[in-house]
Amino acid sequence: MPCVSSRQRYRLRNPATGREVVIEAEPGKIYLDRESEGPLEVVGKLLPLAPSESRLPWSVENLRFCPWCDQLAQKDLNDCPTCARRMGPLTSPAGTG
Repeated sequence: MPCVSSRQRYRLRNPATGREVVIEAEPGKIYLDRESEGPLEVVGKLLPLAPSESRLPWSVENLRFCPWCDQLAQKDLNDCPTCARRMGPLTSPAGTG
């Protein structure tokens, strides 16, 4: 059984300084900025939504296309979350591996 995170990750921002942090936050809990001790406000949820087998956020550098269904999937997954078929291993760019 793969490890599945059931906690949702959020991007929080200190409105006074603009400093942002990504954490697994709990609803109703108040989070403070370590540097300024000001309150952090939720800016948004990170994709993929919990529960998910992947710990990588959905950004261009962390995604690849499934060769079977041509949908985006996180690089750290072996099986496509859309069609559930096994994706092949990642190939390293020429000259790096």
